[in-house]
Amino acid sequence: MSSIIRYFSSKSLRFLLPLALSAITAATYSHSAYAADQWYTGSLVSPSGPLSKQGMFLLEPYMYYSVPSGMIGPHNNNVPMSSPRQQSVTSFTIYRYALTDYLSIQTTPAISYRWKHGDTTSSGLKIGDVPVDLMWRYLTADPKRFIPTLNLITGVSFPTGDYSHLGRSQDGVGSGVYTYRATLTEQSTYTMPNNHELRLRLWATFRRALNSAHLRDVTSYGTTRGFRGHGQPGMYGEAGFSLEYGITQRWVFAIDVARDWANGSRLKGHYASGLKVDELSSGSGDWQVAPALEYNWTPNYGVIAGVSVYYAGHNTSRVVSPQFAFNALY
Repeated sequence: MSSIIRYFSSKSLRFLLPLALSAITAATYSHSAYAADQWYTGSLVSPSGPLSKQGMFLLEPYMYYSVPSGMIGPHNNNVPMSSPRQQSVTSFTIYRYALTDYLSIQTTPAISYRWKHGDTTSSGLKIGDVPVDLMWRYLTADPKRFIPTLNLITGVSFPTGDYSHLGRSQDGVGSGVYTYRATLTEQSTYTMPNNHELRLRLWATFRRALNSAHLRDVTSYGTTRGFRGHGQPGMYGEAGFSLEYGITQRWVFAIDVARDWANGSRLKGHYASGLKVDELSSGSGDWQVAPALEYNWTPNYGVIAGVSVYYAGHNTSRVVSPQFAFNALY
């Protein structure tokens, strides 16, 4: 599954990781010679690699609810949280197609709705920035030699989400920039006592904006009416590991531990009143843990449900996010 789409705050900028993070790319069942009898759906956060056979197609609808439970200050300290709290429901679908046995293409468009009790809501369902990635498996596992599967995922996120000249601040779901994306992943599977399979994944992601966004009035960078200028999110990324333990062939317990980081965003411009703005916001980071339970009807069909909890970090929110996804591989 994907890293949930997480909103980093640089003063008031909210921009999507796709899958992030989160977004990030979604984990799914992958064929392996050394775990042929174990069925997987994939953990909630870890990204996976390309599909294993040319012509395969993955469809994975995914939904989660996100609500902050508090704020984390610059030194991992608790900070009083203003009310109302920003909440959101997001649905995204992973579309992945195998161009060859080693190369796949993937996109993960997301739709969200955001609100604060007693305050504004989104004007409707909002489409975020859309990533398109190529996924290359450059080393195939050889369990007899203890060699894992290694993958490279790279692509660009396109600025399709609303970010400038907004009617409501809650409509700001995009960054307004093209973003380069790169991810390295490792996957290996081990046979535990009583023939239970344990799958390990390691990954690291990197994101960098390729241009600046032209900003006007109310924007996702936190500006208000009368502003004219430019903004650019800082570099951001994630690293982590996941474990999936086969309880039975159909039932799997999964857990992810991940670290997110984001540099501060640049905002430059002026208001109609003459006030000039030229600032770089503080960076942020967090730790998250995401336990989940998978159930697979067949090697190609399964569901996963769990919760991701952001429990530590700096200059960010404590977030609890229940999640659910259905996985279909054709």
